[in-house]
Parts: sequence; structure tokens; C-alpha cells
Amino acid sequence: MSPILRIAVPAPLYSCFDYLPPPGADPAALKRGMRLLVPFGRAKRCGVLLEVAAETSLERDKLRPALAVLDSDPLLGDEDLELLLWAAAYYQHPPGEAIAAALPVRLRKGEAPASLTSPGWRLTAAGVAAVQGCTSAAGGRMPGAAANPARAPRQSQVLQTLAGHPEGLSRDRLHAACGPCLPVLRTLAKKGWIEPCEIVAGEEGRQGRKEPGPPLNPAQREAVAAVRARFGGFGAFLLDGVTGSGKTEVYLSLVEAALAAGRQVLILAPEIALTPQLMRRFQRRIGPAVALLHSGLAERERERAWLAAGRGQAAVAVGTRSAVFTPLPRLGLVLVDEEHDLSFKQQDGFRYSARDLAIVRARRRGCPVVLGSATPSLESLRNVEAGRYHRLELPERAGNARPPRLDLLDIRSAPLDGGLSPTLLRLMQDELAAGNQVLLFLNRRGYAPVVTCHHCGWLSECPRCDARMTLHLGTRLLWCHHCGHQRPMPGRCPDCGGLDLRPLGQGTERLEEVLTRRFPHLPIARIDRDSTRRKGALEKMLNGIHAGRYRILLGTQMLAKGHHFPDVTLAGILDVDQGLFSADYRAAERMAQLIEQVGGRAGRAEKAGRVLLQTRHPDHPLLQTLVRRGYGAFARESLAERRQAGLPPYSHQALLRAEAPSPKAPMAFLEEAAGAAGTLASGEVEIWGPVPAPMERRAGRVRAQLLLQSADRGRLQRLLQAWTPALGKLKSARRVRWSIDVDPQEML
Repeated sequence: MSPILRIAVPAPLYSCFDYLPPPGADPAALKRGMRLLVPFGRAKRCGVLLEVAAETSLERDKLRPALAVLDSDPLLGDEDLELLLWAAAYYQHPPGEAIAAALPVRLRKGEAPASLTSPGWRLTAAGVAAVQGCTSAAGGRMPGAAANPARAPRQSQVLQTLAGHPEGLSRDRLHAACGPCLPVLRTLAKKGWIEPCEIVAGEEGRQGRKEPGPPLNPAQREAVAAVRARFGGFGAFLLDGVTGSGKTEVYLSLVEAALAAGRQVLILAPEIALTPQLMRRFQRRIGPAVALLHSGLAERERERAWLAAGRGQAAVAVGTRSAVFTPLPRLGLVLVDEEHDLSFKQQDGFRYSARDLAIVRARRRGCPVVLGSATPSLESLRNVEAGRYHRLELPERAGNARPPRLDLLDIRSAPLDGGLSPTLLRLMQDELAAGNQVLLFLNRRGYAPVVTCHHCGWLSECPRCDARMTLHLGTRLLWCHHCGHQRPMPGRCPDCGGLDLRPLGQGTERLEEVLTRRFPHLPIARIDRDSTRRKGALEKMLNGIHAGRYRILLGTQMLAKGHHFPDVTLAGILDVDQGLFSADYRAAERMAQLIEQVGGRAGRAEKAGRVLLQTRHPDHPLLQTLVRRGYGAFARESLAERRQAGLPPYSHQALLRAEAPSPKAPMAFLEEAAGAAGTLASGEVEIWGPVPAPMERRAGRVRAQLLLQSADRGRLQRLLQAWTPALGKLKSARRVRWSIDVDPQEML
């Protein structure tokens, strides 16, 4: 009898599907982890083979044959599939969709895997001679304009970069190292100094020069030794190091040790903006290729990196959230940088936590996992408290750097200019006059968060959300940052026809305007999602900051995380009050982490740093604790409050969300769902709600939610395993769109 193929098909159904082998296919050649094209309803879909079974619970004559086998070898190994199936069960997500989410875009569509070669450039013999002539000639000048960085700095940069990689570099790696440089490459090719070549993924960078790292201080050596002692077995470590303490040097030393043992390494970073920086540091220090994986890459480039890692050719995989699923057959070490960051939690679709899955993956693989942060999450600190994690501390900044001075600046009666107080402006003037850089943080992009009519009080409210539309003056658009709705800035009030429309509040765009007026001769770097939208814009701006071309740095969270700005001596946080009185119990933790992260950009070298927090609530207990006693004291007090209230991390939650165009349907569905949960809970799980969502109307749909909470994770999971399949069968489920978020990080 023909074997049965159990296939995970991407569909919103909590089961897998049985098929017969494709006509003419050799059943012995079918292996777990291969992709197959299958009929699904009236369409065709790309599924992943989970099992070749002998029996099926269905009638054989009703089974349909798969259409085609798409791979000659499995794309996903047994460990990869088991992790994905575990994650799908834990986060209550359809297994076919969870597995599809782990594949690169083209592969999940059923296309053939990309070639592992990509176009690149390398030095010619003439180019090598030119570079050698530059280093040996008197005065260090290379024949031609590219020899002189003052005359052709971009050509010189590209040549020096290629000189460190005799086998060549791909276009993407060159752009990552030097910024967009296609015109420069064409010029150098015309001179005969470089030539095109094909780069094999996984081989790139193997012959490059390795830079030696600085000597580790005692705390760093102790951290490295503790993790290395657990190589070959599971161990979870929290690397708790103040900003500038050299956590990355600890990572690099551990990676070098893992590679020397023939192992692969997975490194997760929270933001795309941080991965190129990590990539460059690892490329300078690590000889073998580093595979870069994030959504900002071209589809084929990311796919090549994914395939190179899965075939064992790339020794190190560096990526954002989804990189946690990258196949790594020789995985021996997992690193999670900025483990506290909210970006590690997927907020839609497959709602997984990459940080938590990194720990699960390391435990299943039997290798160490290191979570690094200057402001550890309360969940991680609770795990240290419970003995599940081992804490490694880096209490001092590396080198001669001293921690910055943190002060509160009372602005209750101060006249503000674009959100800047007179005291902050005076201190900025002093630091800039001394030749230093100043960083200003405002976590609100655009020109102003709302526009009002001075005559009738009209406000720029979004027609689709319970929110106001932000003015973006550069494009003359009103823009809802929640649903993306845009409309042109009106010339007259839509209600009364008045002409006196006024922007209220500050955004980064407006702050840049004020700073340009106040400091007309100083260049300003504004870093937010708008100013860095074009490819290469962020890299170009960061290079300019490090080169000293920008004296004033202004930005949102993109500027606050992970960057090293040794010339920044003053950091100003313009609006900390919005996190003090939020309905979200996690808001205070997020705000404290953000303050510490922004403050960590100041005084990172020999120069002393100072951080000013502008606030209208200088006596608030949270701010007083943070300023006077530091993040550690704040975290201890917050954990005590969470314990008394029975909130995470001392309990476990799942949030059922529902939305529909009509206001009654979500509440009706959640009432019915609450009744079903109450029958299953037997008093072991608390049921809160249903209630309207904090932002009840979003993108034209009305939203509500139901919260389940239990002190025992196992009890909550048992309820969810029985409850989730039943939700789709409720009568009211047909009128709503619903989802479950296990371990929710946001209640919006």
C-alpha cells in the first residue's frame, strides 16, 4: 500500500493534512523537512512533510495525491521542525503557518532555492599593487586620486575594504561596509583596479584579516569562563552589564571559542539598525563567514544566508527576531543582545517571543544561551531569582569611561522652545562650544502629534481609529501612526472653514526645525523612521556621526539602542512623563529601560557624560528611585509590586483578542468564549473580562479582549490546548476576526 504523507500546510487550521505521494515519486526518497506542492481546496499550496506514515484516520480512497516534490534534500532538520511544532503548540498557532513563517519568502511560495553564489567584486593585480604602493610609499599616498582620502575618500575606503578580503566581497557586503557605492565600483573597475567575481555563500570572509580584540577585564574574563565551562551542555546566563561595559567583547570571545570547537553560533539583535554594526564587528574579528538575516535585505540575499547556515557553510548567523528559526546543524552557542527589547515579541500573526524561543532552542540542543542587557527584563531577573538563570555582571564601563551623571530637570514653569527648556539649551551651548556632541531623544516622529483649529477646537482625528493624526510637515500630510491612514494637510478647518490651524506638541521634525534656528551653523542628524526610510540612509548618517560631521544628534528609539558615540557628552530626554501614568502595568519598566539606554550613549569614552530628564513630575517615586539608586533598585521594587499584585513574571497570561466592523460582535464572541473557558478552568485559571481594548477602534474595526491568567503555566497551557480548537466552532466566531496572544507584552 502507498505510504501516507502527513504535511503541514499553511492554513488557519490547527491540524496537519494527509496526502498520497505524487504520481511517480519514489516513497523512499521522501524525507521529513522536504517541501511538496499539494492541492488544497481549489488552490495549490506549498507544504512541508512532517511524517511518512503507514496508516491514516481517513478513508484512503478520499485522499488526494500531492502534486510534486520540490526539494531533493530536506530544508528543515528534525530539530528545526520539533522546535517549530513546539512553538506552534505553545503559542496556539496553526502548525502549517508557523512552519511557513520560518522559511524565506520565496521558499514558502514553492520556488526553487536560490543559488549560493552572488555577484561581487575583488581586487585585480593592479589594484593589489596600488594598495601596496599606498602603504609603502613615502607619505602613504597611492598613485591616483584614490590614494588620497581627502580627494577620493570613497574610492580609498572601498579599496581598503577589498584589500582585507582577497577572495572578494559580495555587493551587499560591500554596501554594508561602505554604504551605497555602485558609482565608486564602476569608477574603480574602469581604472582596472577591481573586477567582478562570484561569491560563494559561506566562503565570503574566510581569508580576511582578523583584528585582535582588546584584553578583557576581570569581570569580562569571569563571564567568558563561566559560559565556556558549560560548552557541550545547556546553561542559561543573564549577562547584566551597564552600558559601555563591553558586553560585545564578551560575545566575541565566546564566539571565537565556539568556532574553535567546530560549532555554529546564533546571535539575535532586536533591531535592523543594530545588525549591520554587529555584522561589521564580527567580520573584523571572526574569520569565517557571518550570515546576516533580517527583513531589510533583498529576498535572495537573505535566502542565500539562510541556506548557507542550514548547510553548515556559514559559521555565525546574525539576525533579528525570525532568525531564531534559522537551521544550524552544528549549533553550539546562542546569544541574545538587548534581551529586554519588545521587538523580540512578534505582535501579529504567529505571536512568538524570539528571546524565549532562543532559550527553548538552546535547551533542546544542549548548548549555552546568553541573554545580554544593561536593563534586564523583569522576567529574566525573576528567572535569576528562581535559579533558572545564572547571572553574570559587568558593573563597570570598559576602559576609563565613567557612568554619566543623571539629573531631573523640572520644566513645570519653564518657557519651552519646541520642547527645549532654557537650562537644557544653555548646557547644549556649553558642550557644543567645547567641541562635543549632544544627543536629544524624543520618541515621537513627525512635526506635531495633533493639529487643532484655534476658532472651533477641531482636532486632526483619524476617521478609522480612536487616535489623532500626526502632522508631517515635510510631506504636508496628516498621518495616523496606528493604521497608516493619510490625508493632505487641509488649508482650512474641515468643520468651520477657519484658517488658523495650529500644530500642538512636538515631534522630531519640529524639534529639528527649532534646533536649526537655534544652532544655524551646526549640522544636525535626525534619526527616525522617516529620515532613514531610503536604503543606506541610516548607515550614511551613522558614519557621519562617527566622523564628527554631525554635532547635534536627534532621534527616536532608533538612536537609543546599542550605538557607540564616544564624543556625546550630554544626552537630553525631552518627554519622560508619558510612561508614568499609563494603564499598562509594563509601561514603567519600558520607560526605565529607555532612560537607561538613552543615558548610556553619553560619556562612553574618556569624556564625562551627563543625562538630563525633562519632567513635570520630578517628585515621582519611579523617577526618584531611578535617578538616586539606579535601575537595579527600580527593578527590585517593581518585582516586589508585581509579586504582591500577582502579575507576570509571578503569573502567566494569554490574551484573546476579537475585532469586527460592528461594535456588538467582538463582545458577544468573547462572552461566549469566556463561558467556554470557565467550564474548562475549574478555578485554576482566572478569567478577566471581556472588556473593550484600550484603543477600541483601530483601522475601522472595533476591538475587545479577554484575559486569562494563572500562577501555574502548565494549567494555563492545558486550558488553552482544549479551549483554542473550540473557539472556531462557536456560533459567534463567524462574525469576528480573533487571535490568541500567549505571554502578551502589549495590551493595545
